[in-house]
Amino acid sequence: MSTTTALWCVVPAAGHGRRFGSEVPKQYMPLAGQPLLVQTLDRLAAHPRVTGLMVVLSNGDPLWPGIHELNGKPVRTAVGGAERADSVLAGLRALPESVTGRSFVLVHDAARPCVRLQDIERLVREAGAGEGGLLGAPLRDTLKRADAARMSLGTEPREARWRAFTPQMFRRDALTRALEQAIETGIAVTDEAMAMERAGIAPQLVEGAEDNIKITTRADLAVAEFLLDRTR
Repeated sequence: MSTTTALWCVVPAAGHGRRFGSEVPKQYMPLAGQPLLVQTLDRLAAHPRVTGLMVVLSNGDPLWPGIHELNGKPVRTAVGGAERADSVLAGLRALPESVTGRSFVLVHDAARPCVRLQDIERLVREAGAGEGGLLGAPLRDTLKRADAARMSLGTEPREARWRAFTPQMFRRDALTRALEQAIETGIAVTDEAMAMERAGIAPQLVEGAEDNIKITTRADLAVAEFLLDRTR
């Protein structure tokens, strides 16, 4: 991929935060003086390759602050769906015409505000040499298999096992088709790489920093605030 390649980034943010246990959707919880979603968008907009942001919101989202530009880059919105795949697909379809079918597009979790800019660069450089890929990290902890009573039944091999992060980066048309196929067949894909895998494409795994955490609990907010200025 060219060293001057510009990328749009789709950020699915249509969730309602039910698992977070808050009346306020997780993406709008305060983090270091701003909503979590805004911190994530600020981080993405700071990368020189990111040329625009497509934020996918729930229909009639009353909390969206109406941002149209960050760091001199356009911020557009689209209406998402019930599942992640629906929202990412809506974001891909809403991208400007200047984003061709062969163009790479980033997809990043709204709840990952601590992604390192150097990791995004590594992803673009390494995965851009093929058909795309994702940030992740090899599994280093011992992995246990449990029964319904949470009793350990055995130890699973951790070789060749990775934790999947975002951003994930794929070509616009290829990812659109892969998500459409998954939705049509009723497969609940948990990330874009899974959709691509099902379409017969092996995404490139690019190792990134493990402090690219996804905020899933209130305790994670405190960790993210600690990491925010240390991961730029």
